Amino acid sequence: MTEKKRTRQPNGASSIYFGKDGKWHGRVTVGVRDDGKPDRRHIERKTKAEVTKAVRDMERARDQKKLRKPGQSWTVQAWLEHWVENIAKPYVSENTYDGYEVDVRVHLVPGLGAHKLDRLEPEHLERFYRKMQESGSAAGTAHHVHRTIRVALGEAVRRGHVPSNVAEIAKAPRLEEEDIEPYTIDEIQSLLVEASKLRNSARWVVALALGLRQGEALGLHWEDVDLDAGYIRIRKNRLRPKYAHGCGDDPCGRKPGYCPKRQQIRREHKNTKSRAGRRTVGLPDPLIKLLRQHKEEQERERAEAGTDWEGKGYVFASPTGGPLSPNTDYHVWKRLLRDAGVRDGRLHDARHTAATVLLILGVPDVVVDAIMGWEPGGAARMRARYMHVTGTMLRKVAQQVGDALWVPPGTLEKSN
Repeated sequence: MTEKKRTRQPNGASSIYFGKDGKWHGRVTVGVRDDGKPDRRHIERKTKAEVTKAVRDMERARDQKKLRKPGQSWTVQAWLEHWVENIAKPYVSENTYDGYEVDVRVHLVPGLGAHKLDRLEPEHLERFYRKMQESGSAAGTAHHVHRTIRVALGEAVRRGHVPSNVAEIAKAPRLEEEDIEPYTIDEIQSLLVEASKLRNSARWVVALALGLRQGEALGLHWEDVDLDAGYIRIRKNRLRPKYAHGCGDDPCGRKPGYCPKRQQIRREHKNTKSRAGRRTVGLPDPLIKLLRQHKEEQERERAEAGTDWEGKGYVFASPTGGPLSPNTDYHVWKRLLRDAGVRDGRLHDARHTAATVLLILGVPDVVVDAIMGWEPGGAARMRARYMHVTGTMLRKVAQQVGDALWVPPGTLEKSN
């Protein structure tokens, strides 16, 4: 008995047919739409061979889960703006969001925004990075932009809007690691002498002796300090303030941060996010004494401020007890360097200096990692980055080599 010829493909199978318009058409089922109906993609070509190849390619992409989802055809601009506001913002820290937002608004949208998201290629990114640097952007800025779009495209891949993350293929801008020279013991002593003349002088001793990050030092609360036991607990990070206009219907014409009626729209501090960052650090005796003096001075300021005292518990506070601004703190550091006659440097260089002192003292690696708040997986890399072989150490090794190689003739035989 002859099998009856099938006149139509089974449900879900791809179909190829010649249309009344004189062209070949293909339809491929690739999934289910949001409304529950089959998602059938249409392909149109001039010849049967062309449409057959296109259908097979789409089936292969479907099976490998590399097909773009149906619906909105995203541009790079539309996707990045949607991603940063609706996907990233609710789930990342304020500082991370700020970095993403600037990268998207200032760099990525003007440079790449017109591209179709699913047609963006690695070469587009690489040419864009080169143009950024040719226009004066630092390699570090271009590298940060690369990391941002890599995260954004990774989310687009997970949601099926693009088949692959081209930022993982594109070569990131090359970063030349800075050769940072820590401050010498003499320079540290000059800084400490000058810092003793300042309000909140212990702030700079904490930076140079313990290597606390700026946010950790400014986020330190008295409840985290035990002077009797001789330790501090690092649990909070001070956040950079962010303001909105408060002038309402009578705009001041200034930036929000300079508005006379500005309103703080960001919390003052957050909990330290990493387990290694949440740590307990022992205090040297001189620093314990200094912090006791600092606490007494703050109590006098509290009495002078009276009802204006905010009483938020910050170790390093404004004259009325409020949190210190990271920007103001940075400028005080720069002034301290000038007044002490010490070469200019970043505030973070104080952290490099503290790590180097620990190296000179021969502190075990595991203890150094705990003091500095480094994650176990990257601690070795961080030690290599932060701890610098100083002139003192080099001279010590050179002396040891000299003693071994240039001993008087016969000395080794006599000693044996």
